[in-house]
Amino acid sequence: MKYGFVIDNRKCIGCHACTTACKSEHQVPVGVNRTWVKQVEKGEFPNTRRLFSVMRCNHCTNAPCVDICPVEALYYRDDGIVDFDKDRCIGCKSCMQACPYDALYIDPESHTAAKCNYCAHRVDIGLEPACVNVCPEEAIVSGDMDNPTSKIATLLARQPVKARKTEKGTTPNLFYIDADDVSLNPTATEKADDYFWNSQGLGVGHFAKEAEKMAFSNGDIVQAAMEMNSPKVSVAEASDKGIAKSIDVMLGKGRRVYDAPDKGILWGWEVSAYVWTKAIAAGAFLVPFIAWVFGFAEINATSMWSGIGIGMLFLAITGGLLVMDLDRPDRFLSVLFRPQWKSWLVKGGYAITIYGGLLTLLALSTWMDWPMVTMISMWTTAVFAIIVAIYTAFLFAQAKGRDFWQSPTLSIHMLVHSVMAGAAVFGIISLFTQNASNWQSYLKIILMVGIGINLATMLIELTTTHPTNDAKRTVDMITKGVFKNKFWLGALLLGNVIPFVLLFFVGANSVVLAVAGLLILIGIYITEDIWVEAPQRLPLS
Repeated sequence: MKYGFVIDNRKCIGCHACTTACKSEHQVPVGVNRTWVKQVEKGEFPNTRRLFSVMRCNHCTNAPCVDICPVEALYYRDDGIVDFDKDRCIGCKSCMQACPYDALYIDPESHTAAKCNYCAHRVDIGLEPACVNVCPEEAIVSGDMDNPTSKIATLLARQPVKARKTEKGTTPNLFYIDADDVSLNPTATEKADDYFWNSQGLGVGHFAKEAEKMAFSNGDIVQAAMEMNSPKVSVAEASDKGIAKSIDVMLGKGRRVYDAPDKGILWGWEVSAYVWTKAIAAGAFLVPFIAWVFGFAEINATSMWSGIGIGMLFLAITGGLLVMDLDRPDRFLSVLFRPQWKSWLVKGGYAITIYGGLLTLLALSTWMDWPMVTMISMWTTAVFAIIVAIYTAFLFAQAKGRDFWQSPTLSIHMLVHSVMAGAAVFGIISLFTQNASNWQSYLKIILMVGIGINLATMLIELTTTHPTNDAKRTVDMITKGVFKNKFWLGALLLGNVIPFVLLFFVGANSVVLAVAGLLILIGIYITEDIWVEAPQRLPLS
C-alpha cells in the first residue's frame, strides 16, 4: 500500500477551497499553510494563460526530512504517508532545509514543525483527505497507488504526469497532469512576499490617500504611487499608470501573481556563529596537537592549557548557540535521549558532548600527571575534534533543499577553517602569554598554509561546474550579486589576502600574529555567514 496524490491541472480552477478546507480541518494558523495554490501568469498579452499548481508535501518514498530529523518527529507510516509528531519536535528547522518542496513550516502557536499529513486521521477511518472532499472539480485525486483498480492508479497508468524535482532522488508521490514547468519550477519565476493582487489587503474598491499605502509591489508602481503627491497627477492617473506597468511586467514572461509567503532565512546568525565557534573549539586543540605529533614546535604547559581552556569555552558557547536557534529549546535533550541516528544533528550533538568530555579528561590527566591516560586522550580527543570540525558539512549535505550545500569540498572547507581559527586565536593570545621560542613561527606557517588551502577550496567550490541551476544562482549571488561586497572585501580581502601579506612581509612577531589572527577570524565568520545564508535566499516552491 502506498498513498499518493494526483493534481489534475486540466480541472483546477484556482478556487483555494483545498487551502481553506485544510486550514479548517487542522486548525492551521493564519500566515502558514499545509497546502496552497500557487498562481503563475504566462505568455504575452493577449496570448496569456494563468496556471494553478497545488503545493503541499509530496509524501516521498525517500523523504529527506525523515532522515535529517534528530528526534523522529517525522516518520513513515506503513501506508507510505509521511506523518509527524509535534510532541517530539524540537524546532530545529532541519526538516525545512531538507525538503526540496518547501512543504514544512513552523507552527507559530506550538513552535514545532508541521505539514500536510494526508489527513491521516481521516484515512484511518476510511475517509479521503479534506482537500479531496471539498474540491468542486475533483482536481485532487488521492488513494492507494499500489491498487490497480483505484482511480489514482488508473490516472497514473493512462495519463502523462510530472513530479517536482525528481532529480533529488526523493521519489515523490505527488503527481501533476498537464503541468507546466514555469509553475512547478520555483526558479522559473521570482519569489517575493508581495503580489499584484495584494492590493486587496489594504482595502477593496477605494484607493489609499497616502502614497505609502499603495499596495502595488513593483518598483514602477511604487514610483507611480509616489507621483500621487504631485498636483499634476491625479490619484486615478497614478493608479492606472501603476496597474498598466504591473501588467506589462507581469505578462512579459512567467510571473507569480499569488503564492504563500516566503519563510525567509530559516538558519540565521545563530547557525553562522555556531559554525564559527565550533571551528575555534576544534582548532584550539588541533593546532597544538599537530605541533606535538609532527614536532613542528615545542608544546609547553601554556600552549596545552590554553588549547584545552579555549576549546572548552567555545564548545560551551557552541552548545548555547545551538540551543538558542531551536524553536523549542526546552526539548534540546531529546537529541541525546531520543535520537534518530541517521541525522547528522544527532551525530554532531554526541560528537560535541564526547569532545567536551575528552577535553575534561585530558585536563584532569595533565593536572594529575597520568602520562598513559594523557597519551590516549590526546589521540582520541584529536579524532573527535576533527569530527566536531566537519560534521556540519554532512548535516548540510542532508539538507537536500539547498543545492549549494551539496559540495563535496565542504568538509575540507570546515576542517581548514578550524585549523585557521585555532591558530588565529593562539596568535591573538600570544600578546599575553609566554610560549616556546619556535611557537610563533609555527603559528605563522599554519596560518599561511591554511590561507592557501582555504583559497584553493573556495575556488573549487565556486568555479567547479555546478549540476543545478540553484547552485549556479547561489554562486552568482556570492560573487556578483547581493553578497559580492561582503565576499570580495570581507571574506577574501580582509580575511585572507591582508593577513597573508602581513605574515609574509612583516614576520611572526606577537603584534602581527594578533592582527592577522583577528582579521582571519573575522573573515572566517563572514565566509560562514555567506555560505549559510546565500543558499536560503532561493525559493523552494
